[in-house]
This record gives sequence, C-alpha cells and structure tokens, in this order.
Amino acid sequence: MRLSFGKIFGIRVDIHWTFALLILYIIYQNISAGLDWVHVGWSVLFTLGIFACVTLHEFGHALMARRYGVATKDITLYPIGGVARLEKIPEKPIQELWVALAGPAVNVVVMLILLPFILSSNLKADSDAGVPVIDGSNYLAMLGLVNVWLALFNLIPAFPMDGGRVLRALLSMRVARVTATQIAATVGKIIAILFVIAGFYSNPFLIFIGLFIILGAYTESEIVKAQSSIAHLSARDAVMTRFFTLERTATIGDAVKLLLSGEAKNFLITDQGRPFGVIGRDHIIKGITTVGEHASVESITDTALHIVDAHTPLNEVFSEFQKDRTPLVLVRNGTELLGVIDMENITEIIMINTARAQTAND
Repeated sequence: MRLSFGKIFGIRVDIHWTFALLILYIIYQNISAGLDWVHVGWSVLFTLGIFACVTLHEFGHALMARRYGVATKDITLYPIGGVARLEKIPEKPIQELWVALAGPAVNVVVMLILLPFILSSNLKADSDAGVPVIDGSNYLAMLGLVNVWLALFNLIPAFPMDGGRVLRALLSMRVARVTATQIAATVGKIIAILFVIAGFYSNPFLIFIGLFIILGAYTESEIVKAQSSIAHLSARDAVMTRFFTLERTATIGDAVKLLLSGEAKNFLITDQGRPFGVIGRDHIIKGITTVGEHASVESITDTALHIVDAHTPLNEVFSEFQKDRTPLVLVRNGTELLGVIDMENITEIIMINTARAQTAND
C-alpha cells in the first residue's frame, strides 16, 4: 500500500506504508533515550528532512534520464531510501553514467547550499542521550552533513546502487554490457556480504541494506542477461499467429470458460473483427468480483492497444511489457495483423536461448 503525494515535474511521488514504522521507531528511540517531546518532534522533522533530500536525489536521476528520452514511472520512498522507477536504463554507457551521478550530485548541491550553517554551527555529540539531539540550532547543519553521507554512501560501488551503476557504465565502455553487469553485480554482492557481517556486530540496519543490494544485483543481472539473449531477435520471431479473440459483446462468463479450458490466459477483444482492446487473467478475475460474469467483456477491456511493427527489436517489446504490464502486444506488418505477443512467450524464448547458449558453452 502506498500513499501518493501527487505529481512533481509530471512524476508521481509515493510513500510506502512501512515508512510509518520508521517514524514510530524514531519516536521510540528518542523517548527511550530520555529526550523530551520537543526534541522528539525535532528528530521526526529531521527524518522528514532527510527523506526530502532523498526525494531530491531521486529527481536528479529522473530528470537526467528524461533528458535522454527515458521517462520515470514513479518515485517511491521506503524506510531504507527512495527508488525512481525508470522505464528503462539508458543503454549508452555515457548516458547511464550521467544518470547515475545525477542523484549524488543533487546531494552535493544541497550540502553546498547548507555549508554556511555547517561552518557556523557548534556541532557536538551528546554522549548522555546516545542519539543525535536535534533542535533549531543545528537542524540545517546536520541536514547538510547528512547530504554528504547520502552522496558518499550512494557512490559505494555496490550494484544496484548509484556507485554500482557508475562502475557498470565505466566497464561498459570497455566490455560487453552483460559482462559489465556481472562484474558490477559481483562487486555489489561482496560489499553486501560485508554489510551483513558488519550488521551483526554493529547496526542491524546494515543487514537489511546488504540483503537489498544482493536482491537488487541478482534481479538486474538476470534482466540484462535476458535482454542480451534476445538482442538479435525482432517481434516477428516471437509472434503467435494462433491466438484467441472475443467480441466486445461476449460475456465475462465466456472469457472464464476459455480461461478454464487452459488454452490461453490473454485475449484480444474485437469490435466486428477489428482490434478493440485486450484482457488478461487479472482483468477477468477482477471483473467477476466487480461487475459479475453476465456483464460484457467490454466493461473490463483495456482499450489502450500496444501495436508494434514486425521488425521492432524484441527487446523493445520486452520493455513495453515491463513498462505498462499489458497482457498482449499486437504485431503488424504494414496494415496486416500478423499476430500477438505475450510476456509468457518472450519468457519462453529467453529460457530456450539461455539453454542453447549454455549448451554451446559446454
């Protein structure tokens, strides 16, 4: 569950519900340290200030990516940081390099803006409380120092953090993108393991960061390997010429029968034989609970058709599925509808090509 704060620069900004747990933890930690409610309030405000800087950091990535024609789906804030979901990672190494550096660069700019407060503030640790004591006298100075930490921490070469992406971009200038990703992911996993070990002896929060890096490195590595395995293919190579259609006047019950027959999970909806929209299993299940099986499939149809030319690189079709989660992409050769592609078919092609590559290497 996420709470949306609306759009900024055309990008939706959300905050995950688990963020509330962080605020509760901050309150608990400060009360346990014996601080009064005024200082607790300052600590909560300071946490919100940090995440405002994290949001600016993510906008640095998003706006730099937009400069290269890459849109951002949304920005989500989690207790461990923010994530800007780009529609894709720029494939040109120099573009990925600048997109990766843009986030930490924003933190450096914020630090420079707050530098006068850092230099004029008398910062000192409060050993009795055991936690940073924030108030009006040191708030901006501490926020400036946190931005230094955000910039340096994110530049640690642990893929998929910014530093890992910088490393991959630099490596991609010399070696293949798949190889560069594998190297960056391996470096990231090694650093993540060190984080986990350190977490057991110091701050348990490092354990979560380490696990996040390991998972992210694995996911990114698999995606890049998948894209590489179909890099030489076009939409024509994956098109399914046998597919199921339903007229827009058919009922959801009719779609249920086809779904249960096991012959297909996704269907092209037509209007007197012409493409009208698409539905998938999730549309059908939701339709049963919302409008009932006697309603027409038109009521649950996604009419935003995704149509590509037969010569479109299959990687672009793959990105289309990742971007919009559409059940089907239609493939045309001129004005002729050749067939459709679904994500399951692309996944099968990736698995087959990966197996063939492993056989060839053996």
